[in-house]
Amino acid sequence: MEELVPIFVKIGLSEQKAKDTAKNKKLAPTLEAVIDEAEVRESGCDKDLGILLYTLASTITKDAAPHRKFLVSKIVKSDLKTTDQVSAAIKFCEDDFKEEDFDKATGVGVVVTDEQIKDAIAEYISSNKENIEKNRYKTLGITLGASKKIEALRWADGGKVKNEVEAQYLALLGPKDERDAPQKKKKEPKPAAAKKVDQVKEEETVDISKMFFEGELGRLHKPGGNKQIKPELMEEHLKVTGKKVFTRFPPEPNGYLHIGHAKAINVNFGYAKAHNGITYLRYDDTNPEAEEEQYFNSILETVRWLGFEPWKITYSSDYFQELFDLAVKLIKKGLAYTCQCTGEEIHACRGGDNGGERKACVHRDRPIEETMDQFMKMKEGRYKEGEITLRMKMDLENGNPQFWDLIAYRVLYTPHFRTHDQWCIYPTYDFTHCLVDSLENISHSLCTTEFRQSRESYYWLCDAVEVYKPVQWEYGRLNVTGTIMSKRKILKMVTNNYVHNWDDPRLYTLVGIRRRGVPPEAINNFVLELGVTTSQSTINVTRFDAKTRDYLDKTAPRLMAILDPIRVVLKNLPEDYAEELTVPNKPRDPSMGEHTVPFTNVVYIDRSDFREEDSKGYYRLAPNKSVGLLHAKYPVRCVDYKKDANGKVVELECVYENEGEFKKPKTYIHWIAESAKHNSPVKLDEVRLYERLFKHDNPETIDGGYLNDINEHSLEIVKGAITEVGLYDHVKEWVEKTGGKDKESMRWQFTRTGYFCLDKDTELDVNLIKEGKVQEGLKKIIVNRTVTLKEDAGKD
Repeated sequence: MEELVPIFVKIGLSEQKAKDTAKNKKLAPTLEAVIDEAEVRESGCDKDLGILLYTLASTITKDAAPHRKFLVSKIVKSDLKTTDQVSAAIKFCEDDFKEEDFDKATGVGVVVTDEQIKDAIAEYISSNKENIEKNRYKTLGITLGASKKIEALRWADGGKVKNEVEAQYLALLGPKDERDAPQKKKKEPKPAAAKKVDQVKEEETVDISKMFFEGELGRLHKPGGNKQIKPELMEEHLKVTGKKVFTRFPPEPNGYLHIGHAKAINVNFGYAKAHNGITYLRYDDTNPEAEEEQYFNSILETVRWLGFEPWKITYSSDYFQELFDLAVKLIKKGLAYTCQCTGEEIHACRGGDNGGERKACVHRDRPIEETMDQFMKMKEGRYKEGEITLRMKMDLENGNPQFWDLIAYRVLYTPHFRTHDQWCIYPTYDFTHCLVDSLENISHSLCTTEFRQSRESYYWLCDAVEVYKPVQWEYGRLNVTGTIMSKRKILKMVTNNYVHNWDDPRLYTLVGIRRRGVPPEAINNFVLELGVTTSQSTINVTRFDAKTRDYLDKTAPRLMAILDPIRVVLKNLPEDYAEELTVPNKPRDPSMGEHTVPFTNVVYIDRSDFREEDSKGYYRLAPNKSVGLLHAKYPVRCVDYKKDANGKVVELECVYENEGEFKKPKTYIHWIAESAKHNSPVKLDEVRLYERLFKHDNPETIDGGYLNDINEHSLEIVKGAITEVGLYDHVKEWVEKTGGKDKESMRWQFTRTGYFCLDKDTELDVNLIKEGKVQEGLKKIIVNRTVTLKEDAGKD
């Protein structure tokens, strides 16, 4: 098919898009035929025309295919000028085709003027003015979606409609201001003696409504808009659903969810929410050999952690009897047969490794009665595993591998987690998925693009057993650089102790990301801001880190912490010197509250903030040099230092420059005072510093495989770190708010160091902490680094 690439490029496809299309065994010949019918094989055409031809070739349905040449002629004549018109034309051709009605049904010759667009939008805004003025720009996405349903704008230019909506919003509401920004939680003013308020700010999540009404998602059908093999099937569907959008998130309970699943969760739950619909959480539990209770529990907990609540929780196994009955129906219609071929024989009949000629299996024409008898014996447990399967009689001549007589049922004697030993035959994904979608009245079956070829077999099976047929639509999956998503490969890393478990913070499983301290809101914002298209994309992990950092910068309280402390004695202050300093939980943001820390004649600084020899461009502490202490009134100047027997600096002698003329220091460093009275400093049992697990962006391309690319320095455990006493205040507030659950939700920015959270290995007594005995309640403190601060290579 390589010879088609230059032909596809001539109609405006990019080189890569042309190559991908040429490899598609179904789309490539269809597009080639469309190009020939348009008579542009040699000459090519402009990109706008090419887009319409490609849209026709890639979306035309089986029912509309007989009218393809007619549709091509309409595109070439410029009767069909937009992809919306092409979509409407395809739909028109699926029904009782009457050429005299075509132009009216597809908007041929209809011109919607700028003035008509302006008037239609003005009328909509006027009728919804109260809500728009109340909720301002939060309603913009909803208005854009509604504008597509205005009859007068049916054939209007989408770009012009969008621009007019935004212009009229600006005229009505003025520019966006603080009312349209993420809202901070209002706090009652407190007297100066009050130490703090809730340290975790509330942040409004990304407004998802706009995304689900624009682009390809915005063009998805309305409930009831998908044609059925029998009209009464749609009538019954709409009666059950009340014409609402029904979606589902259908994970297999054979492992933990990863970052890619976060996109699937947001797309399915978000699309339904944007259209006032509902979403099922459905466990696709058809493989008892791989399913465990821990996976069921983790999936539900993760969905809820991300902020979504299923309308109903179901299992594919809920429908085992219905699926069995539909398999019997398929057999009786002559569309399924029992097959006793080995896996190797089935593969060979499908063309083998070289993609050779396909041929029917020797059992394909087995009589219906014999197939029925053997299927019943399969159910009764009278065959061994691997001895026999039930296969669907599809279309071996079809270029789509999903039509090559897929397996519907196989024999398995492993007890099922829910049904135990009630069944010894289990339906495959290819048989189960579309039928359970149908049984649950799903209106929009949203999945990733690797299931694109399955769309036709999905429709075939629903029609074959004459049940309601949902619409499947595919979007590009989310891939992140420097990660491994495969459950099998992660399991291998866990089993061989490359990582500690599925929730190891170096993994991009959602339980691992959660343990690392990444907030669910940051994950949702990251996913939604990428948008939803059919394009495959691999996002650099630094972009995910940046989104996490942005969220934590707004919501995490600041805390001075020192990973490698060095003792500093302020020799000009008396031994009993002590004052209490007020420190903001976040500078320049009074809404985050404040706490107090002691300042005494002995403080600790980080070893990295001292050098034995000064140098140009270095502004921190060195002999005979001054530096500021954050939140303290005056700088300190180093006058001497002490070393141990190994030559390591163990103590600095400094002067607190609280006399004479004040000179503002060039930089400030963080510090922690020693004060038995205040239980300062707070000792951390462990600080776990996580780096990337793999050395390269694509570890699977490395010689020897991904295990050879593991970064042996991806975890550093620091002992002896300390923090200031603000930690006690923050932990107490956090326990009062959460009850001590979800330890990773206690997050901080360690000043000048990074963002950190409590690890689940932290040991605490919630009751003691609630009583105010925080120090006694914190039995063991372990923190994880979530993400570093933004790098600033120009600052020393």
